[in-house]
Amino acid sequence: MRAHTHYTSGAWAFLKGGAIRQELYYLLKDEKDVHFTFGSIGGNGINQASQGMAMSKFCLNIAGDTPSSNRLFDAIVSHCVPVIISDEIELPFEDVLDYSDFSIFVRASDSMKKGYLLNLLRSITQKEWSKMWERLKQITHHFEYQYPSQPGDAVNMIWQQVERKISSIRFNLHRKNRYQRSQLRVKSN
Repeated sequence: MRAHTHYTSGAWAFLKGGAIRQELYYLLKDEKDVHFTFGSIGGNGINQASQGMAMSKFCLNIAGDTPSSNRLFDAIVSHCVPVIISDEIELPFEDVLDYSDFSIFVRASDSMKKGYLLNLLRSITQKEWSKMWERLKQITHHFEYQYPSQPGDAVNMIWQQVERKISSIRFNLHRKNRYQRSQLRVKSN
């Protein structure tokens, strides 16, 4: 049984994108089933964050000051259903993984409405949550790094995504060149 309904960690300072974090902190700080962790990677911070996520049903992933934050990945490997609060986030492997199977997406403006986020999360049934949780367990290996790399692990997924992007770029370049010869002939006449 997970002790916390909602969990979030990381810097809560007013940084670029931090306005949402700060506002959500004030909206949620007095809720009994919401747990905040403040800290850093130093000391016991990583262990505390991992334990907090593993004991929570939902982990908030709020748009912030860096696209390289590991909060989302930590939530996934902790099997804590990510609640992604961002309007335009680019997610890894999204061309292969349907994040809506194991995550909840909330527009930033909606998250700032008093009661919206908690009402949404509290309305998710145990059956719905269990389905997302089971899916998390199925896809976790895609976010884990191993040496040597294994089929479907993070390194393998990254190289597959690079290959797909190169193929798409090559396709677009070839398509762009379709009429190059006829355009050159028309110009020379």
